[in-house]
Amino acid sequence: MGARRALHFVFKVGNRGQSARFYRDLLGMRILRHEEFEEGCKATCNGPYDGKWSKTMVGYGPEDDHFVAELTYNYGVGEYRLGSDFLGMTLLSSQAVSNARKMGWPLKEVAKGIFEAEAPGGYKFYLEDKEQPKQDPVLKVTLAVSNLQKSVSYWSDLLGMKIYETNEEKQRALLGYADNQCKLELQGIGGAVDHGTAFGRIAFSCPKEELPNIEALMKKEKQKILTPLVSLDTPGKATVQVVILADPDGHEICFVGDEAFRELSKMDPNGNKLLDDHRILAPSQTILSGQRKLGCFGE
Repeated sequence: MGARRALHFVFKVGNRGQSARFYRDLLGMRILRHEEFEEGCKATCNGPYDGKWSKTMVGYGPEDDHFVAELTYNYGVGEYRLGSDFLGMTLLSSQAVSNARKMGWPLKEVAKGIFEAEAPGGYKFYLEDKEQPKQDPVLKVTLAVSNLQKSVSYWSDLLGMKIYETNEEKQRALLGYADNQCKLELQGIGGAVDHGTAFGRIAFSCPKEELPNIEALMKKEKQKILTPLVSLDTPGKATVQVVILADPDGHEICFVGDEAFRELSKMDPNGNKLLDDHRILAPSQTILSGQRKLGCFGE
């Protein structure tokens, strides 16, 4: 198995202005790229919507070596129902804690030096009140699972993740592809996982020649494939290949060919301006059914 990287988590947002304030002004993330699309994504990057949408990539540094957030906005959809699936993203940043206090953003201390902040839409972020490291400060993403042992087996045995920690008593496991990457934490909740309509997607890259092997393994093991291996074109940018999976609890997982993705995900110095221009000027639109756009990945 070649090197694999944790890339980003997809959040559906109903208000781009409020979301920009949280991710950019409070967390201190940078706008890495902003892209607008006229039709829904062939790989359902924007969820089950066929209309106009946008994506904004935000993070603490280039996507080559940082785990980032993808903020997906569907025109005409102002809110989504949260489920029990996404349990939080944890990061190291005393600056974010300070920013929240200055902005009057509600903070809840859930453990000594760890504060919970809620992003627009209800997504939870856990801010460790420590100096932000020079490397990526995003430590982990926590997802709910109904059967911890079954989920750990899926992510480690089938997807090749290393198990860093397990705690049967607390029903938790920490997995990842490398010591210096954002980790995936699985938390047992003792029941079915509800994805609501706000469900997200976690993305990883791998050498493109591994994508057919991943798909073949999932077919062999009778695991769910949401989108079979497909090429996605983005005008003026690299064509990427992706396969979209679902784990035993229905969490969406994207694997993308690493080589083309590195070309596609280069930081756009106009990202801030593009986001601000569209969130201020773009009118609200009703979601219309229509043909899905091929060139929409851009992730």
